[in-house]
Amino acid sequence: MAHNQNGDTRVHDVLVVGAGPCGLAVAARLSERMPAANFSDDEHQRYHWIHRHRPSIKNHKTGRETRRKSSTTSSNEAGLDLFVLDATDCRFMARWDTLFKTFDISHLRSPMFFHVDPAERDGLLSYTYRNDRENELTELRGCVGKELSKHQRKKRERTGRQPRTEPTVDERDRNDYFVPSTPLFASHCGCLMDRYNLRGSIVSHEEVEDIRFGYLENISEVDKVFTVRTNKGVHYAKTVVLAAGGNPPQIPDMPSDATDAVTHAMQLNEMPSARVQAKLKARHPAHIVIVGGGLTSAQLADLAIRRGVTKVWLLIRGPLKVKPFDVGLEWVGKFRNFEQAAFWTADSVEERWAMIQTARNGGSVTPPYKKVLERHVASGRLCLLQNTTIGEKKWDPVSETWSLSLSDECEKLPPIDHIYFATGVQSNFERLPFLRTMCSEYPIESCGGLPCITENMAWRDDVPLFVAGRLAGLQLGPGAPNLIGARIGAERIAWSIQDVLGARESGDDNGARERHFDYLTGRGSRYDALSDYLEQ
Repeated sequence: MAHNQNGDTRVHDVLVVGAGPCGLAVAARLSERMPAANFSDDEHQRYHWIHRHRPSIKNHKTGRETRRKSSTTSSNEAGLDLFVLDATDCRFMARWDTLFKTFDISHLRSPMFFHVDPAERDGLLSYTYRNDRENELTELRGCVGKELSKHQRKKRERTGRQPRTEPTVDERDRNDYFVPSTPLFASHCGCLMDRYNLRGSIVSHEEVEDIRFGYLENISEVDKVFTVRTNKGVHYAKTVVLAAGGNPPQIPDMPSDATDAVTHAMQLNEMPSARVQAKLKARHPAHIVIVGGGLTSAQLADLAIRRGVTKVWLLIRGPLKVKPFDVGLEWVGKFRNFEQAAFWTADSVEERWAMIQTARNGGSVTPPYKKVLERHVASGRLCLLQNTTIGEKKWDPVSETWSLSLSDECEKLPPIDHIYFATGVQSNFERLPFLRTMCSEYPIESCGGLPCITENMAWRDDVPLFVAGRLAGLQLGPGAPNLIGARIGAERIAWSIQDVLGARESGDDNGARERHFDYLTGRGSRYDALSDYLEQ
């Protein structure tokens, strides 16, 4: 149980569950006083120039000159008690870094304007150029340059030709359609942690077991607070942000003596397994099967072949889908996003869920990885089987191999040494163990396994449990599980948390702080707020 300096029980302002991209996005946004979403590009250039040079500000009423403070502060300096719990490690992005290292992923799939920097819309791009790391960018070919000129459109109309229906990206946005290298993105995230002082004891390595919300004797008898129980203790908070990645990975039922011969991609520690590596070292053939049609399955197949596996069978239950991003290009817009607008104006959550399903449309691989797979198929070391699933499976404990039959009876497999499931994770909040109490005491509706949260990203209007990431899909859209969803969700959650914490506090000092916040976020009268701020 945490205590403050006076020995009293400590009640955090904000407790974040999860230290991945969504958790980092929320923590950074709560620490940023001038978020990019609230200012134009011209305003941001001016504000950052002021922040960099810090000129003196003269009060026209008193004649007193004061030196301007930094516009970005840590959550502690801003007076916000922020605490983060993570089941992997005591730092941000630990699980992300581990998986990227294990999969040996060289570049992200997301373009340059998908990042978690709240201070600048082009934060990752500017960081890249500022540090002379342009050579770590890879262009996403086929996204830019498809637009038609006005003359071309009129010519098509005169000749009766059908206009193009595929989404287009303006040539002026070409710089955005590059992907950063994994080290570059990690460095940028590290820069955010340093900027907002998000390293150290702010993140604790603990696994959440239960979350409750109610009045507590001798702690909070006026306002309800959250009680978060973990495997190491109990924490209390006024608001909680759920930034978990989804449900635990699941694989089909397997024999108890074959658990070391089957692995889910999200639980992968090494590739290939130690037993397969031993066979390869002894110069014996090794065969593995990978199940899944997304980018992770392609990355694992490529990694296994590069590390010496004799042959890989990649099983996809449907056709192989190829697209640059997890969602269609029409959903990936920096400023103009008509699909997102249609999503937000949908009449029901069922309609939104259908739009999510259509936009994501299952797993897919990128065009570059499609070429990688084709190269391995041509070499004979990869067998790509589409519209195929595993029928029967039998484990032989003597030879320590699998005997598999497929839905396509024409395909026969030799003894398989290891099966990998790259089938993603489910998104069903009602099956998360630590949410059982909340679902029981504060029930909410669901659609497609996702919670029907409020427009303010809260569990309910009377429950300040905010949801980020993939579980917030019914509010954020198809991009919720990705970096763009992390940033948009963090922005909306930060506004809501400010409202909740502001409503609980009172007093002149708090009123001045709220007027300062109103100035920064464009609420109310900026002239009154600015006058108060300069007089301080």
